[in-house]
Amino acid sequence: MHIKNYNFRYSNKYNSYIFLLIIVIFTGCNLNSNSPSNSNNKTVYTIPEENNEFFQEIGQEIGLNFTHSIGSNDMKNIIESVGGGAAFLDFDQDGYIDIYTCNGIWLEGFSKCEEPDNLPKNHLYRNLQNGTFEDVTDKAGIDNSTYSMGVTIGDYNNDGYPDIFLSNYGVNSLFKNNGNGTFSDVTKKSNLGVGKACSVGAVWLDFNNDGLLDLYVGNYLSFDPEYNYYYAPDGFPGPLAYDSQPDVLFLNNGDETFSDVTKEMGIVDIDGRAMGVGAADYNDDGFVDIYVANDHTVNYLWQNNQGKGFINKGTMSGTGFSQAGEATVSMSVDFADYDGDELLDMFISDDNYCSLYKNLGNGIFSDKSYVAGISVASGQFVGWSSSFLDYDNDADVDIFKANGELKHLYGQEDQIFENVDLGKFNDVSVNLGAYFKEENVGRGACLGDYDNDGDIDIFIVNLNSASTFLRNNKGNNNNWITLNLIGETSNRDGIGSRVKISSGGKIQTSQKKSTSGYLSQNDSRLHFGISQNEIVDFIEIKWPSGKIQTLEQIKANQILTIKEPK
Repeated sequence: MHIKNYNFRYSNKYNSYIFLLIIVIFTGCNLNSNSPSNSNNKTVYTIPEENNEFFQEIGQEIGLNFTHSIGSNDMKNIIESVGGGAAFLDFDQDGYIDIYTCNGIWLEGFSKCEEPDNLPKNHLYRNLQNGTFEDVTDKAGIDNSTYSMGVTIGDYNNDGYPDIFLSNYGVNSLFKNNGNGTFSDVTKKSNLGVGKACSVGAVWLDFNNDGLLDLYVGNYLSFDPEYNYYYAPDGFPGPLAYDSQPDVLFLNNGDETFSDVTKEMGIVDIDGRAMGVGAADYNDDGFVDIYVANDHTVNYLWQNNQGKGFINKGTMSGTGFSQAGEATVSMSVDFADYDGDELLDMFISDDNYCSLYKNLGNGIFSDKSYVAGISVASGQFVGWSSSFLDYDNDADVDIFKANGELKHLYGQEDQIFENVDLGKFNDVSVNLGAYFKEENVGRGACLGDYDNDGDIDIFIVNLNSASTFLRNNKGNNNNWITLNLIGETSNRDGIGSRVKISSGGKIQTSQKKSTSGYLSQNDSRLHFGISQNEIVDFIEIKWPSGKIQTLEQIKANQILTIKEPK
């Protein structure tokens, strides 16, 4: 078959390590304030050599010295316990993914401590293509002076450069990518900064398939910093002590402005307290649906009615409550076909047993977390960001989960569950590296191939402490294929595209998403492990426009850029 409309770039699985002795010099950061130094002092970063661990912590060594702040010395309220997220994005379109991180700040009347001399802020780290990063926050003009919870990335104006939306405690923010390494704050112009909300999760999606990215913003609760229990054995009031705030759906008007169409589209959020928000076409009808993980209240599954409105199928689908019939402290959601039946399943992390929802078809799910081996291993942890990934490239998706206490700055070990039998999972964390024996107060996390070597690395935001970056040292011992989709008629990001590949007789199904996990966003490129196979027999892409594109006999171990046929 003659193939058109795609370009590709080979990526040798060892190419990122030939620079092991190169020294990169750039401006250092003040770890206390988490702000770039204004002095002429230079910090030298040298890429650590691989050790015998599957995942090796190398963040500080390569320039990812981000330290999260809750804006105070100790956790005193529920808002401080929520943030923050992080995202992989290629903001300068050089083929290497960069990192954006969210931070809390000191607020008068909110933070129970004296105002510090140096205020923390969000950060943008540029990937220097040699295994290290440079802090370009000030250079990019993207400093955010609000209390940021989460971040979601999307090219809302289809100009080829990813833009940044921040969900904040206060006014939300939209930063437009100028295409020259800088950003402009277009919050007011876009109409996305209306009111003072307490937004947590948010997701870009094209719900009406008009080629423009719309935005769903999950709002949490109406926080009162002066309210407290008379007797508070748990430290501070929980989410049910405050009124909820309704979520908002924004329609992209095509002129770089948005309109609130929440009521028009039938979204009625009476008592939800949104945490993680995700979007995927779970019933494969060509229209993207929305899932909202709510805190202590029933979760929502907003089924998209052909772009004309939404119907809440949370309870009817079996995804509104946990396997015990409870409304849990749900944190995050991700979608993948973990059992190879070509249907998108879901994983929901929460404060105990978590939920692995198997898609049975016909709009029904069954919680398989216990029988899959996840519940027992998760029971002693509070799960926050969680994502599907094929960490070992063996052609099935595994699960990463960041853990940390709810109301205290007490650490817990993070976890990786290996898919061992298309439905059975083993907690293999302690076998993958020394990091998984450490206790951290995990929150957001983003996953992606930062060095283009064919395996998935992990960046983790730890509450009120230093972040973690885990380099994958061994995943590319198996083969892989990574797809970079570019829409033409569809939205340029290709968000909502359904992709199916076959290699060695095994079919894998995925969908391109924006937000993944908790308050965060993974590498936008779709990554597939294909074990020892050297050829992908076919790649089938169903674009949001309805166009179906097929590529055949593709060589393994490359990053393939595929453009939608015009």
